[in-house]
Amino acid sequence: MTAQVARRSEVYSTTGLVLGATAVVGVLNPYEGGHYPTCPLLALTGLYCPFCGGLRAVHDLTRFDVTGALARNPLFVVSLPLIVWIWFRWALPAFTGRPARRLPLPAWWGWGVGAVLLVYAVLRNLPGWTWLSPA
Repeated sequence: MTAQVARRSEVYSTTGLVLGATAVVGVLNPYEGGHYPTCPLLALTGLYCPFCGGLRAVHDLTRFDVTGALARNPLFVVSLPLIVWIWFRWALPAFTGRPARRLPLPAWWGWGVGAVLLVYAVLRNLPGWTWLSPA
């Protein structure tokens, strides 16, 4: 079974948006207050969500500081190769003309991703697991 092929304009606009946002985060330092809003979950509850530290991790990666990025959000940094692979699987058919094939993912895969995010959020808020916190 084939999936719908993205148009080149969709690939260009999505890529431009992601690269532009990355450039903004690279220039406007999230370590300095006032540039970005606080995470709503952190502001309301004092708990870190799975995405807390993501802006600082991206900022560190724009400076090739992988160690710093891992200290801010290790799950994001470890997931980057998968994110890039998914992007290529989505974008490549727009340039090759070959139809995109659906990934043979099991039905539980989406639930698995949600479970990983939930477990990660719980662990990074537990005492003794501070190496997962973005602070």
